[in-house]
Amino acid sequence: MDEGFEQFVRARHTSLLRFAHALTGDPHLAADLVQDALERTGLAWPRVVRKDAPDAYVRRAIVNGYTSHFRKRRRERLVDALPERPVTAVDPPGTTDGIWRVLATLPPRQRAVLVLRYYEDLSEADTARALGVTTGTIKSQTSKGLAALRTALAKEKLWTS
Repeated sequence: MDEGFEQFVRARHTSLLRFAHALTGDPHLAADLVQDALERTGLAWPRVVRKDAPDAYVRRAIVNGYTSHFRKRRRERLVDALPERPVTAVDPPGTTDGIWRVLATLPPRQRAVLVLRYYEDLSEADTARALGVTTGTIKSQTSKGLAALRTALAKEKLWTS
């Protein structure tokens, strides 16, 4: 394994897990997405380093993996046995359950934009680069996402205008 890649993983792993958890609301899915994204990044490391954007590459891989998972999840899968015990998600520290629950109702792209912009504190340009879209798309998705978030939070009486 490339030493530069190992250093990148050591330095960014916790931050990537935090990002994926904020994106998905599920710590187990977040860990799976980060692992898959890092595996893909490791395979493409020489190309990623040449472009000098490993953070953006990994974040985009996480968002793409989440979007793919979200699409697959929409299809109902029937099973013949119930799980032994229910799995409960743990919210990131310092947050309220209601905000994360409402954020989870947004479409994956809007959720990704809001998490990158406000949770990860990326600029519009950095968010656009991470998602592979234009800054105009980021602006419109941010506006739509915030409006939907405000409406949903107001309905749950977690926000007052």
